[in-house]
Amino acid sequence: MSLLTVLHYPDPGLRKRAQTVTSIDESIRILARDMLETMYAQRGIGLAATQVSIPLRVVVMDLSEDRNAPQIFINPEILTTEGIGEGEEGCLSVPGFFDKVPRAQRITFQYQDLDGRLIAAPAEALLAICMQHEIDHLNGKLFIDYLSRLKRQRLRKKIGKAERDPAPVL
Repeated sequence: MSLLTVLHYPDPGLRKRAQTVTSIDESIRILARDMLETMYAQRGIGLAATQVSIPLRVVVMDLSEDRNAPQIFINPEILTTEGIGEGEEGCLSVPGFFDKVPRAQRITFQYQDLDGRLIAAPAEALLAICMQHEIDHLNGKLFIDYLSRLKRQRLRKKIGKAERDPAPVL
């Protein structure tokens, strides 16, 4: 297994739409394992392949407290949504920034597992939020796109300042 490089906003690679996985083979299994390792190393709960410069519809998650329940979703898509709620989100591709984002409270989604089986599943709470967030990544959308223009401008300034004046290394 190997760690992958997570793209950071405003990298244009984050805006690329992922392609459908047409064959679930060993390369997809290796990608999923590497994505999980990368997600764990970054202390995330979800990661889309587009975030690591792979334009394929692959998502990994682990929402467990003990970080021992990895989930892999190939070609996920949302079938239905219900209700609207707002919760605070963050992202490995926008480190250190969190804000409230409106999301459907309940969804039904479908995906393929690593054996190619098509599975439909309901989701609510954190799983629903995370699935919507990661599918947005596969479609070239970031959680900050839901924020006001003013908040996005502030974020760009903050990122620009951090790039110009990096924190000292001790």
